[in-house]
Amino acid sequence: MALFGIDLGGTKLEGVVLQSRENPVAVCRLRIPTEAHKGYEHIVRQIVHMRNLLEKESGFSAQYLGIGHPGTLDPNTGVIKNANTTVLNNRPFDKDLASELGIPVRLANDANCFAVAEALMGAVPDVVPAATAVFGVILGTGVGGGWVIHGKVRNGKQGIAGEWGHNFLDESGGACYCGHEGCVENVISGPALEKYYQALTGQHRSLRDIVLLAENGQDQAAVQTLDRLIHFFGKAMAVVINIMDPDAVVLGGGVGNIDRLYTDGPAEVQKHLFNHRIDTIFLRPKLGDSAGVFGAALL
Repeated sequence: MALFGIDLGGTKLEGVVLQSRENPVAVCRLRIPTEAHKGYEHIVRQIVHMRNLLEKESGFSAQYLGIGHPGTLDPNTGVIKNANTTVLNNRPFDKDLASELGIPVRLANDANCFAVAEALMGAVPDVVPAATAVFGVILGTGVGGGWVIHGKVRNGKQGIAGEWGHNFLDESGGACYCGHEGCVENVISGPALEKYYQALTGQHRSLRDIVLLAENGQDQAAVQTLDRLIHFFGKAMAVVINIMDPDAVVLGGGVGNIDRLYTDGPAEVQKHLFNHRIDTIFLRPKLGDSAGVFGAALL
């Protein structure tokens, strides 16, 4: 059976049809604008329009539709929460879509879609084909994550499974938008690293430039910034591994491109782990910007 997926972004909708779960080759892939500024009902109509376009382009009929979206569907209230596309918040998005589309709909946030795509058809099968627990990490402007257990996304009782970015890490992170203090996101996200470098030097540089300066050994503040990243990455990730003990962790997002997370990161995690060695494998993502929409189809 062909798999239909849509990745709902703030500016664009991306849709894909995969041949099947066993043969997840893209039959077609399309993009249209989200036009979120036109409101909630317009987003619903755009998704219906995308489904119709995908059916016409692929020649298949959608029996189900998976959708990756900002925020999360609260399983207790049945409405979206924590979405930066704010018109989705407090809406029964899955029920409204199912009613308009006339087919079952499965929702997951973008981190979960990344995780399931990399776990089932990305980096993990190539290296850990028998993996039963995979943690997919988003390390970028924010810090998020998603769990795939026995091939299925784990959303959790409150729809927040994998949200390690809002665990407490260190007081130096300061106040977080979520209302808490010292969150992981405020310590090791891209903006947090840039902010730390600026506090040391009085200069604002992009994370890309900071990494290059550190790698070249030209700037001690840049080296210190990356040393701090590795130190706190170790502490934050050890908590995750102590609790769930995954076979593999896939590091996505811009910060996830930093080589030292793979060369130095595991040893730093080991320092804080309740075990005398670390067997969890840290992987670079394989699917790039395809992960979100492929993961949606695999839902």
